[in-house]
Amino acid sequence: MPYYPESSAELERAESLILEIPDYPSAGILFRDITPLLADGPAFRATVDALIAPFRGTFDAIAGLEARGFLLASAAAYASGTGLMPIRKSGKLPRPAAGVGYSLEYGIAEVEAHADFPRGSRVLVIDDVLATGGTLAAAHEVLRMLDYEVAGTAVLFEIDDLGGRDAVGDPRLHTVFRS
Repeated sequence: MPYYPESSAELERAESLILEIPDYPSAGILFRDITPLLADGPAFRATVDALIAPFRGTFDAIAGLEARGFLLASAAAYASGTGLMPIRKSGKLPRPAAGVGYSLEYGIAEVEAHADFPRGSRVLVIDDVLATGGTLAAAHEVLRMLDYEVAGTAVLFEIDDLGGRDAVGDPRLHTVFRS
């Protein structure tokens, strides 16, 4: 049975568990450590349910982006009774896969996915943090290449100042926490 937080107090407590680690992995970066949130069962459950709540009944599968997006997407797929599609970094999938390259501040990267669901499946994309949006935009593109419909995008945490929302271009983009 789906769980719905009784109040915003549960989500506020969950948000308080996200630690800010300055200068990690390099100087000038403020890393959001979600492991304390993942370690707290009620907080984890509240955030997973908050991720998928606006999309209930509109998706057939959930795609999670490597690596922390896998954790959230797996729990969301289980909670919603749907399948999981991992969207991985290039070269990590064992079979031929569709891939899309994208730009990073320091170079280029690529994400890949397998076509394990029927064409036309509605896929909800889940990731942990929306920063510049390049990875999520590439995930949307690879899903379209595989003839899937992007049902929406949900992220645990959005960093507003980095413009990722515009780069993703999904009017259904849902974030649980923002800064």
